[in-house]
Amino acid sequence: MVKQPDDTSPTRPRLTVVVPATNCPPTLDRCLDAIYRANDRPDQLVVVDRPSSSGPAEARNRGAAQATGDVLVFIDADVEVHPDAFERFREAFRTDPGLTAAFGAYDDDPERHGLVSDFRNLLHHHVHREGAGEAVTFWAGLGAVRREGFLAAGGFDDRRFPHASIEDIDLGMRLVASGGRIILDPRIQGKHLKRWTLTSMVQTDFVRRGSPWVRLLLSSDPAATTLNLGWRHRASAAASGAVVLALLLRRPRPAAVATICLIALNQEFYRLLLAKRGWRQAAAGIPLHLLHHLTGIASVPFGVALYVSDRLADPSDIPLLSSEASPTR
Repeated sequence: MVKQPDDTSPTRPRLTVVVPATNCPPTLDRCLDAIYRANDRPDQLVVVDRPSSSGPAEARNRGAAQATGDVLVFIDADVEVHPDAFERFREAFRTDPGLTAAFGAYDDDPERHGLVSDFRNLLHHHVHREGAGEAVTFWAGLGAVRREGFLAAGGFDDRRFPHASIEDIDLGMRLVASGGRIILDPRIQGKHLKRWTLTSMVQTDFVRRGSPWVRLLLSSDPAATTLNLGWRHRASAAASGAVVLALLLRRPRPAAVATICLIALNQEFYRLLLAKRGWRQAAAGIPLHLLHHLTGIASVPFGVALYVSDRLADPSDIPLLSSEASPTR
């Protein structure tokens, strides 16, 4: 479905919004309603709802092929954009001609679906808020990229990522490797409507993100880091591993110390959980955070195995990224 522009102006960047919706998402109507109600609406809206076999990377590429705007804005079908999102995107690209891409964050009041959903969505909000500024990654849940840069980079790699995974991170790293600039502006926000379960969280962290992320990092510039690989995240993962190891060795005191370290490292996040959802959510956030980190740790050897398998299968098929920019995150 394509909606053509109803307003044009040479003084502002023309926005084409692309919404991948090939999995018949029940939240699509709310997503589109928010787009229609937003201030300074986009010039074109492309909803890719077929074929059903398409993953989000392919669906976004199909939508981008129909775009007429200067800037492609990708919005997931389970996101309700805030009214000022398009104004902020336009301003970012208008005032910074050298900007290649920009992305925002979930807001701090996600759809209420229980402890796991609130934890996961507020964690995403917190990570993006803390990571504001220059970035070496991209997020397609609510992100925008100049069409020229998107096409030059070859778009999303729908062959390597036929299912929802880290196709947006891969795109961001390729954009930066070619000299592009990306910013994370957490003031650009949308409400996440997704319902998470404990099972879906672990599966996503392990299969869709953790292992592919390790695989991608092994084939990229070792100096490049992404949002969740900062020192605090690594220290938190180490503390989580120490908790489990101490418990396995039946050493309660070291386990308690490691738990205290985990809480201290992430006190701002736990304060956010407390402020937004109360003591029950804050208390549940600690073991959920522990599980999140442990799943990431467990995904490392599998990611290495994927990388080695790729190299053995076809060494020339591994993209080696070398960034000419100086990544700061």
